[in-house]
Amino acid sequence: MSNNMMSWLKDLKNNFSNDKQLTIVMGNEAADLDSMASAVTYAWYLYLNDESGNYFPLINIPRADFKLRTEAVYLFKEAGVNIDDLLFTEDIDLDKLKAGSNLKLILVDHNKLASSQTGLETVVVGILDHHADEESYPPAAVTDIRPVGSAATLVSELFLGDQRAAIQKTLGTLLLGTILLDTVNLDPDAGRVTDDDSKAAKEIIEISGLDSKKLFDKLQFEKFNVSSLGSYDLLRKDYKEWQLGSVKLGIGSVLLPIEDWVSKDPDIADECDKYLKERKLDVLLAMNAFTSPEFTRQLVVYIPDESLRTKTVAFLEGSDLGLEKLDVNSSADGCTFYNQKNLGISRKKLQPLLKEHFEG
Repeated sequence: MSNNMMSWLKDLKNNFSNDKQLTIVMGNEAADLDSMASAVTYAWYLYLNDESGNYFPLINIPRADFKLRTEAVYLFKEAGVNIDDLLFTEDIDLDKLKAGSNLKLILVDHNKLASSQTGLETVVVGILDHHADEESYPPAAVTDIRPVGSAATLVSELFLGDQRAAIQKTLGTLLLGTILLDTVNLDPDAGRVTDDDSKAAKEIIEISGLDSKKLFDKLQFEKFNVSSLGSYDLLRKDYKEWQLGSVKLGIGSVLLPIEDWVSKDPDIADECDKYLKERKLDVLLAMNAFTSPEFTRQLVVYIPDESLRTKTVAFLEGSDLGLEKLDVNSSADGCTFYNQKNLGISRKKLQPLLKEHFEG
């Protein structure tokens, strides 16, 4: 049994085959840091407790997209993980594995598959998640669904329970960094941290000796360091989509002010249109969140269909988002820009509201 996480990952990559029975541990399609770190660390935990299980973590995006997750690029490097040893969507043929009865799927950081992966529902055997339970699977498939600040907290609790010796630099850095970033450094005022997150983080710090402030500050800087990205990459850097009744909705999370985005790319509406058509969307939203100097939320709405746009804008403006139209000096006809006064509504909270609106 390998007792070194980096060696284990290398061995997995070298021994991988789409023709043998595998248990894939997979994060959500947005593949944010929590999804990626939790998939890797939970698969490692499962292996430590059952070395015969063939557990393989899957990063649920193409390899080329990993660079967009600037905070993840930093944290995995800081932890000593070689990105070349990780498996991405082009490396694993999930449909082929399922067709050959060789696939078991464990979901982390989500409890409902993306629309493009719904055909895999029948092979889901475990779920470890901190989002609202959409009850899409038999109860037997649920391992732990609990509203904590980070899925990495749920993984941390497992290691702290019976694999404490494994919490060294690599594992400790991945878990602690993820929890800190998800909970804004365990700040109660941010409204994300729970007692479980704080307890897990404190224990990891005590065991690993990591400097939590230094780690969080660097992660926060890297997360918002999107200066080199164009509109296409900004939209897809942290993106999720849903089929809500007859409406296909996509929401990108963009980490800079709308004013800076428009200044950098006056053709933002054209870029939104290209992205919407590529993803075959009906509605494209960008939820901008940044700190300059205070935490701020903004919203970009792009909907080509006039009737759908009118109805959706009316719903959004009448909702609890607290929207205030934002005038920017641009030729971005087709985009509607807002300041969002209600800072408590994130994408995770907006999606259920839109689901009820479009499906109701």
